Amino acid sequence: MSLRQQINQLEHIKKEQDNKILTMYLNTDPSDANQQAGEWKLHLKNGLRNFESYLKEDNDKEELKNFQLVKQKVEKFVHNNEQHFRKGIILFASADEEIWFADRFQMPIKTEFYWETIPELEQLKELEETYPNTGIILVQKDEIKIIESHLNEILETDYYKFDLDTDKWRQFTGPHKADASMGSGGRSTQQDKFNARYEANKQRWYKSIAPKLDKKAKDHEWENIYVVGEPDDASELKEEMNKPVTGLIQKNLLHHEETKVLEEIFG
Repeated sequence: MSLRQQINQLEHIKKEQDNKILTMYLNTDPSDANQQAGEWKLHLKNGLRNFESYLKEDNDKEELKNFQLVKQKVEKFVHNNEQHFRKGIILFASADEEIWFADRFQMPIKTEFYWETIPELEQLKELEETYPNTGIILVQKDEIKIIESHLNEILETDYYKFDLDTDKWRQFTGPHKADASMGSGGRSTQQDKFNARYEANKQRWYKSIAPKLDKKAKDHEWENIYVVGEPDDASELKEEMNKPVTGLIQKNLLHHEETKVLEEIFG
């Protein structure tokens, strides 16, 4: 089930007053300046304790019992996943186990706790809208790398290089390895020849791969498309594509780590 389907399902749920739903958004990002000493542990402890203390004061034994069952499940999930944290945890849970959604996410999450008859979905909806299914196309002359991401996580990476011998784009797997180095004179002469050929043929080169990019965008249901590269490369490729491009980023990031590219796109 996709996250959007999960949200749609949760939107139609309402529980009884004494059998509420715990909603938890917990920031566990180790790179966050406010998380360097594991502050998430204190936030988790205080967030759960506050509800428990209130229910004890309210003397609602049935609701307190249900909350304590949920609390145990939450603490178990957090403990079992502590060695594999990402940036945050999102969790929805009820005592009768009709509601249980818990997962780790690579998105920045603001810590929030709710104990209500309905799940609190606002932050989750905002995150899903901010980090939709996205195609990032990095271009540098005769090289193209495609990064697919969803919810700020990398789903797939494809590489293409234009083969000058066959006059076609060739797809390959794994990081691209630079050609073997030559003497400075040979490298300079060959580079000059390549640059001249690129300038004469770049429109045709990008026109030949644009349909593949459009098809991939359609088949994988990209909601956003970003084209990233030097101004001439990125603008030319964008013009050859039929799919609308969300953003044009005029930076050469082809050989940067994929996570750094996501940071450049989403901040």
